[in-house]
Amino acid sequence: MMRIHMYFCILIALICTAGCNQPASQSSSGTHPALYATLYQQQAAEYRALCYQAFAVAGFTLDAALATPHEKPLAVVVDIDETVLDNSPYQAQAIIEGFGYPVAWAEWIDLAEAESVPGALDFLTRASKAGVEVFYITNRKEEFRTATLQNLVKLGFPNADDKHLLMRTASNEKESRRLSVASQYEIVCLIGDNMGDFAGVFDTTDAALRMQAVDDNRGNLGSKWIVLPNVVYGHWVDILSGFDRNLPEDSLNAALIQGLHGFNRTNTP
Repeated sequence: MMRIHMYFCILIALICTAGCNQPASQSSSGTHPALYATLYQQQAAEYRALCYQAFAVAGFTLDAALATPHEKPLAVVVDIDETVLDNSPYQAQAIIEGFGYPVAWAEWIDLAEAESVPGALDFLTRASKAGVEVFYITNRKEEFRTATLQNLVKLGFPNADDKHLLMRTASNEKESRRLSVASQYEIVCLIGDNMGDFAGVFDTTDAALRMQAVDDNRGNLGSKWIVLPNVVYGHWVDILSGFDRNLPEDSLNAALIQGLHGFNRTNTP
């Protein structure tokens, strides 16, 4: 029951604090679509608490796996961006200077200065000391391998080497890389900030299907699947009704507002 409660706390916070990662300069209203989301990630105690909570849940799953006989060696699979490495300084600079992804993304990664997501290092270190291998499945491009490893090593993450770092290949899908790990290891849990970090069924542009897939797989949530909060960017943003990264911010905000679900008021202004 504790796991279920923790999962729902994470889910509620994600729903209530959603924001968008957008290119383009500051709008005339002065509000960038990702402003509050980025401030939430950098300054909200609630964000930090949710991260610690997620890795605490992962710890319960780890303990259960270690106490259970297994035929293959154990492994934990994690995403990198907004799962073990915090890239909020990149988004903050994008808002300040009025640019959007992928402008300056390579510059940010090459600095290898991302800090650890709260709780990630402690959990993965604990898993490694227990004999569990850590695999990093990321959609960072292969050209960023050296800088990514440098960042992970600098922070002290375990298994930060070429064998355990599986970068993006021909496409963004991660299913083939997960299956590659699963062929040799028993995966204790998958940890990520995007539902595509858990199963290929989420690699769709149909928002309703993604919602249904969450309902269908709710038994995995808080046990095999551990979700980290990311309200700044992700596949969920790309498939929002009205989303178009080429729109100016004022027009984008107006388009996104059309997708909100309010209630019928008897007295309207």
